[in-house]
Amino acid sequence: MARLFLSYAHQDSAAAQDLAAAMTERGHQVWWDRELHGGTRFATEIDRQLREADAVVVLWSRHSCESPWVQDEASEGRDSGRMVPVGLDDSRPPLGFRQYQSIDFSGFPADQSATERLERAIVALVDGASPSVATPPEQARRSICVLPFVNMSGEAEQDYFSDGISEDIITDLSKVSSLSVIARNTAFQFKGTSVDVPTIARKLRVSHILEGSVRKSGSRVRITAQLIDGAAGDHVWAERYDRDLTDIFALQDEISEAIVGALKVKLLPEEKKAIEQRCTCNAEAYDLYLLARQYWITGNHGDRRREERVIRICAKATEIDPGYARAWALMAIAQSSLRYGFNGFEGSDDGVAAARRALELDPSIAEAHCPLARSFAEAGQFDAADAEIAAALRLDPDSWEVNKEAARMFYRQRRIDEATRHFEKATEVMETDFHAWGMLFACYMAQGRKEMAVPTSQMLLKQVERVLAEDPDNGAALSLGATGLAVLGQPERAKQWIDRAILVDPDNLNMRYNFACALATSGDRDGSIAMLGPVFEACGPTILKIAEADVDLDTIRKDPRFQTMITNAKQRLGVTR
Repeated sequence: MARLFLSYAHQDSAAAQDLAAAMTERGHQVWWDRELHGGTRFATEIDRQLREADAVVVLWSRHSCESPWVQDEASEGRDSGRMVPVGLDDSRPPLGFRQYQSIDFSGFPADQSATERLERAIVALVDGASPSVATPPEQARRSICVLPFVNMSGEAEQDYFSDGISEDIITDLSKVSSLSVIARNTAFQFKGTSVDVPTIARKLRVSHILEGSVRKSGSRVRITAQLIDGAAGDHVWAERYDRDLTDIFALQDEISEAIVGALKVKLLPEEKKAIEQRCTCNAEAYDLYLLARQYWITGNHGDRRREERVIRICAKATEIDPGYARAWALMAIAQSSLRYGFNGFEGSDDGVAAARRALELDPSIAEAHCPLARSFAEAGQFDAADAEIAAALRLDPDSWEVNKEAARMFYRQRRIDEATRHFEKATEVMETDFHAWGMLFACYMAQGRKEMAVPTSQMLLKQVERVLAEDPDNGAALSLGATGLAVLGQPERAKQWIDRAILVDPDNLNMRYNFACALATSGDRDGSIAMLGPVFEACGPTILKIAEADVDLDTIRKDPRFQTMITNAKQRLGVTR
């Protein structure tokens, strides 16, 4: 019989156990993560079992629909034509999986007919008799992956511009209802790699691949683009554009509309209008925004120089174009982080004015609600803060910034389940965000989900090592990476990273705080308290609020030394509550 891989959310473990037992009784070999043996490397074993399975049975529910782990496993099954979806409730599967008919298991185990339907689907899939099980009915629908355009400028620091062009083309094509577009995060995993187009197309299950390059020199830009048939590897369309930078917006519109034409998909009038709508018509302001955005994504988290740099660049962009809503919104986010972050800079702008300006110019910008939510939360007005987050999520539920802020706010309120969901979404949208991976690890530990420690730490370390390859002195990366190393059984290397981080960035309070949390959760109470000493001697009120709610510090919360440090810091800052 068949070898089955069971993918599910931990909240649905009871249903998974019942289903596994039912299919085992029918002679199938069922693997699920409860089959892991002590010492097995979690992610490695999952990869092996996924590869070897004849069918990937995905249990969709309101919990699994929000789990990046289930979505990754489901993607593997879908992309290889082995996915058999099962519905535990009436939740709609995530985008990318809704064109597959799920087998209704809402009445299982009382409804044994569900098991019969699953049995037939598995047998048909393994025997190859029923392509409808794994092949979406919209097979003919055009789909595309826009690979990151290669920076040909000869200067690595110009990557921000080529990345920005790629992201904008992805955004434009996503507005075409008759075209399925692979998300930015999935496409950008291929950045800097040698790609084989048919392999990528088969892996992502898309009909076409767009690749290209950008060369920016002075006031001129050259963009080349090639649309390739994913199955045959043949060029469907190719063009080279040499233009002034002032024509960059018209050029992007031209490329997007040329791709739509080459794919022979229908472009509705309102979609054409949406593609041509830009937040700015000024090329210089646009270039500055892309630069600021790159600093925000890749900068040293916890180092206020990142925020200061982004604020300066966005201020220049809004000076050039006062109507540039996205620049106002990004500046507001950086101002809010500078004011209320770990190294909170008292007296600095809280970002509220810039956020309100952004929303006046463009009410659809979800990220502009984040500084407003943080300002309300800092004032203890949590209902108002929740309302701002809810508004942001309605506008853009897939926004990295929105999910990160929602998770941060819920974590501060010890609403761990909600924080977990949004940190999971943040890592799904921006896989390179090592800080979100570190916070997701903390959430899993607070939930008692120790089985997630290793895979999360592996992803955390992977992203940290990528950052350190370009910025060896990134204190935030070193601190969170040390946590990952400790979890993965490399304590000596973790200690080396801690020593190095303290040496290169001794004033980074965020870094010291992260070390203290890692030490506290690992049982080293003395080490944690010693690491927190310099933090509470120099911190602002924001860190006090975080420390008083942080579940990572629960192991030392009743220690008299910790309580004394909190009391002294409050007296120093004049905090009365």
